[in-house]
Parts: sequence; structure tokens; C-alpha cells
Amino acid sequence: MTPTDARRHHDPDARGFASDNYAGVHPEILAALALANGGHQPAYGADDYTAHLSGVFARHFGPEAEVYPVFNGTGANVVALQALTDRWGAVITAETAHIHTDECGAPERVGGLKLLPVPAPDGKLTPGLVEREAYGFDDEHRATPQVVSLTQSTELGTTYTPGEIRALCEYAHARGMTVHMDGARLANAAARLGEPLRAFTTDAGVDVLSFGGTKNGMLFGEAVVVLTPHAVRAMKHIRKLSMQLPSKTRFVSAQFEALLAGDLWLRSARHANAMAARLAEGVRAVAGVEILYPVEANAVFARLPHEASNRLRKRYPFYFWNEAAGDVRWMCSFDTTEEDVDGFVAALREEMAR
Repeated sequence: MTPTDARRHHDPDARGFASDNYAGVHPEILAALALANGGHQPAYGADDYTAHLSGVFARHFGPEAEVYPVFNGTGANVVALQALTDRWGAVITAETAHIHTDECGAPERVGGLKLLPVPAPDGKLTPGLVEREAYGFDDEHRATPQVVSLTQSTELGTTYTPGEIRALCEYAHARGMTVHMDGARLANAAARLGEPLRAFTTDAGVDVLSFGGTKNGMLFGEAVVVLTPHAVRAMKHIRKLSMQLPSKTRFVSAQFEALLAGDLWLRSARHANAMAARLAEGVRAVAGVEILYPVEANAVFARLPHEASNRLRKRYPFYFWNEAAGDVRWMCSFDTTEEDVDGFVAALREEMAR
């Protein structure tokens, strides 16, 4: 082993259900990074790994797909939405969407666009919900609705069917709008649906996709995937001015190749989903705990007394979703084990009984 002055500063046995971002890096991803290391390669995406990545994504999303590696999910969303909007443009999205609630205003402040959130009780948009804000296209006093942005799987752990996404795309395109998909957990949706990735993206009519890797075992990096090339403009320039062009892009691309060239993306997502299903099954048997939404990916949302949550969080970290209501979110990841889940359920049962 190569000597190093680095030291471990955490307990490698610590487990939690706060976020799939809390998990480490999948061993196969680490191996890919090691293979990509050594020697010199051109910077800023001119390397051999990024050149090869186009073919990897094309197998999943079709021959016209264009891939642009970026640093993170917020960056992917901001870059994608800028490429689809004018300075006077607006984006219709669910009020629970990450771009609206968890990105510190980046789409609006960095992207220079307007968000038009609509209520979506289960996290999913419908043509009827989009219609609430799809008006005033020629009104110079109102930001012009130009994009519909949906999340798959949603922030509430639900998933769209290919038919639901197709209906949204048809509605948007008929009104001159484009469709962006935040796919931070796209693999989890595919695992749930049993469908190939293109079935509910390219084939359903999505124009631009933010494709997530970090929540599915990567060290860092996401990608903007252009599925309808004529719908965007100046993507490479927007990525650079948005500070999302990695100088050593090969290390993002190598991770995506490891994830997508085989079935690692699907194996990891299936496992995370299965652990969430196991968790939900165990939680349903605990008196006084209510599961709030269908468990369709790797998230479980529940409601329980604050006192029990606060005690339980000291044993297994997790987040409140709506603290005033007592709502919490429990996330599973590629490395969540059955023992983790069963231990958590046992701890929950103990705290609820106190």
C-alpha cells in the first residue's frame, strides 16, 4: 500500500438513514478511478475517457444523446435549465422539487430564470397541474413559461410511469415548451419500473436530463444529457460560465463508465430500493408510526412523535422532512444492509415504546 499521511477521522461502522449521499463510494467505482489514474490526459473533457463516454450513454438513451459531465446535481440542473430558457423564461415545477426547495435559489440567481412552482401532493406533476401556470406566453409583464421540470424519482419517493411522462411531454411540446428531468435518482426509478432508461426519458419525449451518479455510488459528478439536440443552445459555453466544467473530467467520465457500461447502476439501485421496501415493511408493524407516501424507490417518509424521532436520531441519523408535522425521511443506499434495516426497526420499536 502506498504510504500516506492521511488519517481516518470517522467511524467506518457508523450507519444511518439520512441520505444516500452519506454512503461512501462503491468499490467498483474506486477501482475505475484507480484505472483512470496515472499518466497525462488532456483536460476539460478532451480525454479518452470522456470521448468513450458518448457511446456508453448512447446505448442507454439513443444515438442522438449528448453527454456533458459536471460537478454536482445543482450544477447539472442550473446548466440544463439555462440551455432551455431565455432571459425572460420561466420553469414550471412541483413545489417540492429540488430546484425550488434545496438549491439556495441557484436556478433563479445563477441561471437568471423564474421558477413557477405548483402543488403536487404526491410529488408528481400532471398536465392539469402544469396548466395552472402555463399561460401568458405573449404577456411581456409575465415571465414566459418555457420549460416543465419534473423529478424521477420524485422528492417524495414516488415514480412516474412512462405513460405519465409521455403525457406531460406531449402537453408541454404542444404549447411550445420543453421538458427537463431531474434524474438524481433516475436509476432507482428504472429499478422500480423494470424499464430501460430511455423508456421514460428519450422515448417519452424528455428533452434534457440531469443524470445522477453521486446518490448511486459515485464519488462525485453528475451529467447533463441532451436528448433533443435542437432544443438547446450553447451547452458547452453555459457549462463553463456556470463553473461546471471539471478540469480533470476523465475522473468523472471513468466513474460513469463503471456505473453504466455494465449493470452496476441497476444492481445498486435495486438493492437500495429493496432495503427501503424492507424498512417500510418493518415500520408498518410499529404502532404509532404512519407511512406517508407510497414507497416506490429508496425513500421512506413517515410521521411519528417528535420525542421518539429525536431519541432515534441519536442512534441512527436521519432528517426531519416537516418538523412541525413530525414528518421524517429515511433513505437507503447501495450499501445499506438487511442488518442495518432490522437494527433500525428494532430501535424504532424501542423508542416508540418508551
